[in-house]
Amino acid sequence: MRAAEETAFAQGVQVEALMNQAGAGVAQAVAKFFPKPGKCIVFAGKGHNAGDALVAAERLGRLGWKIEVRLAFKLEDCSELMRKKLEELRRRPPQTLGAIPSRAGSTDLGVTLLELYAEVAGELAAAEERIGVEAYVGTAAPLIILDGLLGIGARPPLREPVRAACRSINRLRATNGAHVFAVDIPTGLDGDSGKVDRDCVVADFTITIGFAKAGLIADGAPNYVGRLEVVPLADLHPPDKKPKEIIASPQAFQGLLPRRQYSAYKNQFGRIGIVAGSKGFIGAALMTSQGALRAGAGLVEVFVPEETYEIVAAAAPMEAMVKPVQSYRDLLKEKADVWAVGPGLGQSRAAQILELIEKLKQPMVLDADGLNIVSEKTSILKRCKGQRLLTPHPGEMKRIYPGEKQSRAQTATTFCNRFPVTLLLKGSRTIVAERNRPLSYNTTGNPGMATGGMGDVLTGVCAGLVGQGLSLYNAARVGAWLCGRAAEIAIFNNGQSEQSLLARDVLDHLGDAFDEL
Repeated sequence: MRAAEETAFAQGVQVEALMNQAGAGVAQAVAKFFPKPGKCIVFAGKGHNAGDALVAAERLGRLGWKIEVRLAFKLEDCSELMRKKLEELRRRPPQTLGAIPSRAGSTDLGVTLLELYAEVAGELAAAEERIGVEAYVGTAAPLIILDGLLGIGARPPLREPVRAACRSINRLRATNGAHVFAVDIPTGLDGDSGKVDRDCVVADFTITIGFAKAGLIADGAPNYVGRLEVVPLADLHPPDKKPKEIIASPQAFQGLLPRRQYSAYKNQFGRIGIVAGSKGFIGAALMTSQGALRAGAGLVEVFVPEETYEIVAAAAPMEAMVKPVQSYRDLLKEKADVWAVGPGLGQSRAAQILELIEKLKQPMVLDADGLNIVSEKTSILKRCKGQRLLTPHPGEMKRIYPGEKQSRAQTATTFCNRFPVTLLLKGSRTIVAERNRPLSYNTTGNPGMATGGMGDVLTGVCAGLVGQGLSLYNAARVGAWLCGRAAEIAIFNNGQSEQSLLARDVLDHLGDAFDEL
């Protein structure tokens, strides 16, 4: 990042221009997740990171947000550009609530200014009380915090007064329900290693500028980074060398899903064969089939044992075909374009399933019991006649590949070097890996997805995307992004919560997620 900035500056790009772009991107990200204005508290350091946050606050103020700035340092200790951005924020037009007097006695048009470095305990207490009252007046408006204390140049351990400011941020998050947006990086997290200070800011969202930093995707970072969003800057260009790790994003997916021709017909978008469901696990087959349909598959066929046929046929989506099978070996003669195998399948017919995994020539997405069956004989992955996408959660991955303890990235890389497969390793920062391809990190989603059925939906979505011509690698990347984004939309735009979110909500909002690609 620093090298890219130096190159841009050498070409005549101004620091302030980059700051304005960065701040606008941060504000856009806030508005994306919180379209209804509320209150924004900026915790400002003294450098460019604070400047980015203040630019974002100024943009949010235009959208009707009430702004409060809490300074960690004396103004005379702050950079000239940071002071300029603070002054621009304080000069913005007043809100309908009118002007608010600052501690310094001047009148700021709609902006409250608190000086954390000074003895302002009483004023801070009043501010906390005011926030508490606002939360219960009418319909609660969102309370967000912009962490603009330190940028990527800082390293733990934290020092005062920044440490105290970080504690204040975390306290507001814990006691007042504030949503924390870290600007570029959470204060207290090492941008290279991902190591954290004990008082590191716990961010719900990290809006990183230009490119993702290695520390943000480290295994120990997700609980401090939260939802990761990258703000690209037009004047910053990535290094020429081929990256080993990339971030999945709509920009990265351009061209993968071209608009359909007006004369399109169903056979162009894939015939998906689903082998899923058993007694007690009928829902897995239903979720997988709906995932494939919502992802755009042309035809979906669900193959189930005869003893569960009537139950599945009665509950399945009207758009899916349900067919009974005496033996799964009969499917070797079926003409599907893509297979999805495993959700809710059980292991009573493991030998038949292993034969399908080995002998079917079409691409296949493997999940759940399909993976559990493979874990008993992983050598079969070297003999498969078709391409295979494996989608394990961490527990399933340990059963498939119980080797020495490694980072998630190392595990994904070594596994794909050993077996000729594509891997989607689920988690709060899902990784997609394939031999000779960069590791791809997914950034969408939320903790509400930690519930039954989400993996079944993802399996169907990935299969549906492969049926439309995407490679297994790209189908996994796009599928994970779509499901995560649909879960976000269900919560931030349609009234669900992390507690109430269901797999069906993801299905309901896949169309909204597709619209962002």
